[in-house]
Amino acid sequence: MTTPLRKDAARNWDRIVAVARALIDQGTPLQLNDVAGRAGVGVGTVYRHFATPEALLETVATPCLEALVDHGRQALTGADPWRALECFLFRTVEAQVADASLSPVAAAATDALPRTTQLKEALRSVGTALLGRARDAGAVRPDLTSADLVPLMCGIAYAVHVHGGTPADRIDTAHRYLATLLEGLHATPEHA
Repeated sequence: MTTPLRKDAARNWDRIVAVARALIDQGTPLQLNDVAGRAGVGVGTVYRHFATPEALLETVATPCLEALVDHGRQALTGADPWRALECFLFRTVEAQVADASLSPVAAAATDALPRTTQLKEALRSVGTALLGRARDAGAVRPDLTSADLVPLMCGIAYAVHVHGGTPADRIDTAHRYLATLLEGLHATPEHA
Protein backbone atom coordinates (compact mmCIF):
# COMPACT_ATOMS: atom_id res chain seq x y z
CA MET A 1 0.00 0.00 0.00
CA THR A 2 1.43 3.40 -0.94
CA THR A 3 1.14 6.51 1.16
CA PRO A 4 -0.90 9.27 -0.52
CA LEU A 5 1.11 12.28 -1.65
CA ARG A 6 0.77 15.59 0.13
CA LYS A 7 -1.31 18.09 -1.86
CA ASP A 8 1.71 20.09 -3.02
CA ALA A 9 3.59 16.92 -3.97
CA ALA A 10 0.53 15.62 -5.85
CA ARG A 11 0.27 18.92 -7.76
CA ASN A 12 3.96 18.70 -8.67
CA TRP A 13 3.54 15.08 -9.79
CA ASP A 14 0.58 16.08 -11.97
CA ARG A 15 2.53 18.99 -13.50
CA ILE A 16 5.54 16.80 -14.22
CA VAL A 17 3.43 14.14 -15.90
CA ALA A 18 1.51 16.74 -17.93
CA VAL A 19 4.74 18.31 -19.19
CA ALA A 20 6.13 14.86 -20.03
CA ARG A 21 2.93 14.01 -21.93
CA ALA A 22 3.24 17.23 -23.96
CA LEU A 23 6.92 16.56 -24.76
CA ILE A 24 6.22 12.96 -25.79
CA ASP A 25 3.34 14.08 -28.00
CA GLN A 26 5.69 16.58 -29.68
CA GLY A 27 8.29 13.86 -30.25
CA THR A 28 10.78 15.51 -27.87
CA PRO A 29 12.98 13.08 -25.92
CA LEU A 30 12.40 13.19 -22.17
CA GLN A 31 15.22 14.75 -20.17
CA LEU A 32 14.39 15.16 -16.52
CA ASN A 33 16.18 18.52 -16.19
CA ASP A 34 14.16 19.87 -19.13
CA VAL A 35 10.93 18.50 -17.66
CA ALA A 36 11.71 20.20 -14.33
CA GLY A 37 12.25 23.57 -15.99
CA ARG A 38 9.08 23.35 -18.05
CA ALA A 39 7.03 22.14 -15.06
CA GLY A 40 8.34 24.97 -12.87
CA VAL A 41 9.71 22.62 -10.23
CA GLY A 42 13.19 21.84 -9.00
CA VAL A 43 15.21 19.06 -10.58
CA GLY A 44 15.28 17.26 -7.23
CA THR A 45 11.49 17.23 -7.19
CA VAL A 46 11.39 15.46 -10.55
CA TYR A 47 14.04 12.95 -9.46
CA ARG A 48 12.15 12.23 -6.22
CA HIS A 49 9.11 11.23 -8.23
CA PHE A 50 10.86 9.66 -11.23
CA ALA A 51 14.35 8.20 -10.94
CA THR A 52 14.81 7.91 -14.70
CA PRO A 53 13.28 9.24 -17.91
CA GLU A 54 12.06 5.69 -18.57
CA ALA A 55 10.09 5.69 -15.31
CA LEU A 56 8.44 8.96 -16.33
CA LEU A 57 7.70 7.64 -19.83
CA GLU A 58 6.14 4.49 -18.37
CA THR A 59 4.04 6.59 -16.00
CA VAL A 60 2.72 8.57 -18.95
CA ALA A 61 1.92 5.31 -20.81
CA THR A 62 0.23 3.62 -17.83
CA PRO A 63 -3.34 4.89 -18.45
CA CYS A 64 -3.20 3.68 -22.06
CA LEU A 65 -1.85 0.27 -21.02
CA GLU A 66 -4.53 -0.03 -18.33
CA ALA A 67 -7.27 0.85 -20.82
CA LEU A 68 -5.99 -1.74 -23.31
CA VAL A 69 -5.87 -4.46 -20.67
CA ASP A 70 -9.40 -3.57 -19.53
CA HIS A 71 -10.65 -3.58 -23.12
CA GLY A 72 -9.01 -6.96 -23.75
CA ARG A 73 -10.57 -8.48 -20.65
CA GLN A 74 -13.95 -7.16 -21.72
CA ALA A 75 -13.42 -8.57 -25.21
CA LEU A 76 -12.84 -12.01 -23.68
CA THR A 77 -16.45 -11.98 -22.51
CA GLY A 78 -17.76 -11.53 -26.07
CA ALA A 79 -19.66 -14.38 -27.68
CA ASP A 80 -17.95 -14.14 -31.10
CA PRO A 81 -14.22 -15.00 -30.80
CA TRP A 82 -13.29 -13.50 -34.19
CA ARG A 83 -15.12 -10.24 -33.46
CA ALA A 84 -13.54 -10.05 -29.99
CA LEU A 85 -10.03 -10.44 -31.43
CA GLU A 86 -10.78 -7.99 -34.22
CA CYS A 87 -12.10 -5.32 -31.82
CA PHE A 88 -9.12 -5.78 -29.52
CA LEU A 89 -6.65 -5.39 -32.40
CA PHE A 90 -8.43 -2.30 -33.68
CA ARG A 91 -8.29 -0.74 -30.21
CA THR A 92 -4.61 -1.67 -29.90
CA VAL A 93 -3.59 -0.14 -33.22
CA GLU A 94 -5.60 3.01 -32.44
CA ALA A 95 -3.72 3.32 -29.15
CA GLN A 96 -0.36 2.80 -30.86
CA VAL A 97 -1.14 5.55 -33.35
CA ALA A 98 -2.77 7.99 -30.93
CA ASP A 99 -0.49 7.63 -27.89
CA ALA A 100 3.18 8.32 -28.61
CA SER A 101 4.19 6.88 -25.23
CA LEU A 102 2.85 3.41 -25.94
CA SER A 103 5.16 2.06 -28.63
CA PRO A 104 8.49 2.80 -26.91
CA VAL A 105 7.20 1.38 -23.62
CA ALA A 106 5.77 -1.71 -25.28
CA ALA A 107 8.98 -2.29 -27.24
CA ALA A 108 11.35 -1.84 -24.28
CA ALA A 109 13.18 -5.03 -23.29
CA THR A 110 13.19 -4.02 -19.63
CA ASP A 111 10.85 -1.92 -17.54
CA ALA A 112 11.68 0.75 -14.99
CA LEU A 113 8.48 0.22 -13.02
CA PRO A 114 6.99 -3.04 -11.72
CA ARG A 115 3.50 -1.79 -12.70
CA THR A 116 4.61 -1.54 -16.33
CA THR A 117 5.81 -5.14 -16.27
CA GLN A 118 2.48 -6.26 -14.80
CA LEU A 119 0.49 -4.38 -17.42
CA LYS A 120 2.59 -5.63 -20.33
CA GLU A 121 2.27 -9.22 -19.09
CA ALA A 122 -1.50 -8.79 -18.69
CA LEU A 123 -1.76 -7.33 -22.20
CA ARG A 124 0.22 -10.25 -23.68
CA SER A 125 -1.91 -12.71 -21.74
CA VAL A 126 -5.22 -11.24 -22.89
CA GLY A 127 -4.00 -11.03 -26.49
CA THR A 128 -2.90 -14.66 -26.38
CA ALA A 129 -6.24 -15.72 -24.89
CA LEU A 130 -8.20 -13.80 -27.54
CA LEU A 131 -6.14 -15.33 -30.33
CA GLY A 132 -6.50 -18.80 -28.79
CA ARG A 133 -10.27 -18.46 -28.63
CA ALA A 134 -10.43 -17.34 -32.25
CA ARG A 135 -8.11 -20.17 -33.35
CA ASP A 136 -10.13 -22.76 -31.39
CA ALA A 137 -13.29 -21.48 -33.09
CA GLY A 138 -11.66 -21.93 -36.50
CA ALA A 139 -11.87 -18.20 -37.20
CA VAL A 140 -8.12 -17.60 -37.48
CA ARG A 141 -5.51 -19.28 -39.61
CA PRO A 142 -4.07 -22.15 -37.57
CA ASP A 143 -0.49 -21.15 -38.39
CA LEU A 144 -0.84 -17.73 -36.69
CA THR A 145 0.77 -17.55 -33.25
CA SER A 146 0.55 -14.92 -30.54
CA ALA A 147 4.23 -14.15 -31.18
CA ASP A 148 3.22 -13.12 -34.72
CA LEU A 149 0.69 -10.53 -33.56
CA VAL A 150 3.10 -8.11 -31.87
CA PRO A 151 5.38 -7.51 -34.87
CA LEU A 152 2.38 -7.34 -37.20
CA MET A 153 0.72 -4.68 -35.04
CA CYS A 154 4.00 -2.79 -34.62
CA GLY A 155 4.47 -2.91 -38.38
CA ILE A 156 1.09 -1.32 -38.94
CA ALA A 157 1.79 1.40 -36.37
CA TYR A 158 5.18 2.12 -37.93
CA ALA A 159 3.72 2.23 -41.44
CA VAL A 160 1.05 4.64 -40.27
CA HIS A 161 3.61 6.94 -38.67
CA VAL A 162 5.70 6.95 -41.85
CA HIS A 163 2.96 6.92 -44.50
CA GLY A 164 -0.26 7.71 -42.62
CA GLY A 165 -0.66 11.29 -43.75
CA THR A 166 -1.67 14.04 -41.37
CA PRO A 167 -2.26 13.26 -37.69
CA ALA A 168 -5.99 13.57 -38.35
CA ASP A 169 -5.77 10.89 -41.07
CA ARG A 170 -3.70 8.38 -39.11
CA ILE A 171 -6.52 6.54 -37.33
CA ASP A 172 -8.36 6.01 -40.63
CA THR A 173 -5.13 4.83 -42.26
CA ALA A 174 -4.46 2.46 -39.35
CA HIS A 175 -7.99 1.04 -39.67
CA ARG A 176 -7.49 0.48 -43.40
CA TYR A 177 -4.11 -1.23 -42.91
CA LEU A 178 -5.45 -3.40 -40.09
CA ALA A 179 -8.57 -4.37 -42.05
CA THR A 180 -6.29 -5.56 -44.86
CA LEU A 181 -4.16 -7.53 -42.42
CA LEU A 182 -7.22 -9.10 -40.80
CA GLU A 183 -8.43 -10.35 -44.17
CA GLY A 184 -5.19 -12.31 -44.37
CA LEU A 185 -5.50 -13.62 -40.81
CA HIS A 186 -9.10 -14.73 -41.09
CA ALA A 187 -9.43 -18.43 -41.68
CA THR A 188 -10.49 -19.47 -45.15
CA PRO A 189 -11.75 -22.95 -46.05
CA GLU A 190 -8.25 -24.01 -47.16
CA HIS A 191 -6.78 -22.95 -43.75
CA ALA A 192 -9.62 -24.07 -41.48
